[in-house]
Amino acid sequence: MTIKNICCIGAGYVGGPTMAVIAQKCPHINVTVVDVNEHRINAWNSSNLEDLPIYEPGLAEVVREARGRNLFFSTEVDQAIDAAEMIFISVNTPTKTYGAGKGMAADLKYIELCARQIAKVAKSDKIVVEKSTLPVRTASAIKEILTNTGNGVNYQILSNPEFLAEGTAIADLFQPDRVLIGGDTTPEGQQAIQSLVEIYSNWVAKDKILTTNLWSSELSKLTANAFLAQRVSSINALSELCEKTGADVNEVAQAIGLDSRIGPKFLKASVGFGGSCFQKDILNLVYIAKSYGLDEVATYWEQVILMNDHQKRRFAKNIISTLYNTVAGKKIAFLGWAFKKDTNDTRESAAIYVADDLLNEQAAIAVYDPKVKPAQMWSDLNYLANRSQDENQKLLTAHHNPYEACQGAHAVAVLTEWDEFKTYDWQKIYDAMLKPAFVFDGRNILDKQTLERIGFVYKAIGS
Repeated sequence: MTIKNICCIGAGYVGGPTMAVIAQKCPHINVTVVDVNEHRINAWNSSNLEDLPIYEPGLAEVVREARGRNLFFSTEVDQAIDAAEMIFISVNTPTKTYGAGKGMAADLKYIELCARQIAKVAKSDKIVVEKSTLPVRTASAIKEILTNTGNGVNYQILSNPEFLAEGTAIADLFQPDRVLIGGDTTPEGQQAIQSLVEIYSNWVAKDKILTTNLWSSELSKLTANAFLAQRVSSINALSELCEKTGADVNEVAQAIGLDSRIGPKFLKASVGFGGSCFQKDILNLVYIAKSYGLDEVATYWEQVILMNDHQKRRFAKNIISTLYNTVAGKKIAFLGWAFKKDTNDTRESAAIYVADDLLNEQAAIAVYDPKVKPAQMWSDLNYLANRSQDENQKLLTAHHNPYEACQGAHAVAVLTEWDEFKTYDWQKIYDAMLKPAFVFDGRNILDKQTLERIGFVYKAIGS
C-alpha cells in the first residue's frame, strides 16, 4: 500500500514529536495529528513556538519547518481517520486505578475508544500502528474490534513501539538505535510492515530497522524499559550501602561501568527514576507475569519499583533527620520539578513524592523549574489526594527565579539535573539562606568541594 496520508491519534509526548519528524523527513506524505483536547491542539498550532505543549530541544525547529506544509494539528478526528491509509494510535495508557489489575495493569480504555472510532469511520483499508506502550497481545484486541464491525474494511495491525528518551527525543528520532516494527506473518501483514519500513527508510538505515512478529515487538518495549529501570534501582540500592560504608557511589559506578559487559549507561545514582514509562511498564510486566501464574518472575521485577519508591522516601527522610528531625514551618527550596532535565514532563517525578513527604511534615516548599508551570506542580500534588487543593497551594509556592526560591530557605534540594543549576551563583544563594545552610543533591550534579568551601552542609546521594 502506498502511503500518502498519515493520521496520528494523540498529540502528546510521543505522537507530537514523532509525527513532526516523520513529516519533516517525508515531505511527500501528509501527516495529521489529531486530539480531542482543543487546548492542546491550539498550543501545537500557536504562532509562538514557545507555546508548544511539549518542551523538547530541537522540536520547535522541526515544527516550524513542516507545519502548514505537510504537518497539521487538528481536532477533526473523523476527517483525518477517513483520509489516512496509515493510522498511528498514540494515546495515553496509564496504570489502572480501579478494578481488576488496579495499580499494575495498563488501562486500555483509550486504545479501545480509538479502535472503535476507526471502525466507525473507516471506509477503505487501513494500516493501524500501535505507537503507545501496550501490554503483550493488545494487537489482537484491536484487530477483534476492527474486524467485527461488518463494514468490509480490511485492517492490518502493526506494533511500532517508541524508544525515545525525553529530553533527547528529537535526536533519538533523527538517529535511532533501532526502529522496531512487528506485524502478522501473513503476506498481507508483511506488506503492511514494508509500508512502514519504507517511511522510516527515508532517513533511517535499513540495517537499523528490525522487523518481528507482533508479540515480540510489544514485549520488547516493556523489556527494554524494565532492564533500564533495573539498572537505576540497582545502583540506587548500592548508593545506600555506600553511604553506610564510606564508599562513593560515583567511584563505584565508574569502576563497574568500565567493564565492557556492563557499560556506563543508567548507572547514575539519584533520588529515583520517574517519567511515564519505567514504572508503568514494569508494573505492566508484573501484572502479565502474575496473570500467567509466574509469581517468582513478578516478584523479581516488582522489587525494581519497590527500590525506586524506597529511594525517594529515603531522600525525604534524610532531609528531615538532618534538619534536626523536624521540618515543620521550615522553608525547603526545590530546584527542579520535572522528572529529568530538558523536558517539562512531570509524570512520576521524584520531586512529587519527596514534596508530599515533606508537606506531611508541615514543611513550606518553594520550587523553581525552568520549564514546569506552577499549575502542573499543584496538579501533581492534588492527584495524590493527601491534602486539599487549598492546602497544597498554601504550602507549595512556585517561583520564576531560582534565587527568589532559595531566599530565606533552611535547605536547597536538587530534584532535577538541569544543567543551569551548576552555573548558579551559589555564594549569593548561601548568603540569602538561613544558617546552617544545607544542600541535598538528589542528582549528584553539584561540586561538593566548592559548596563546602562556601559554607554549605552538602549531602549527596551515595557518598
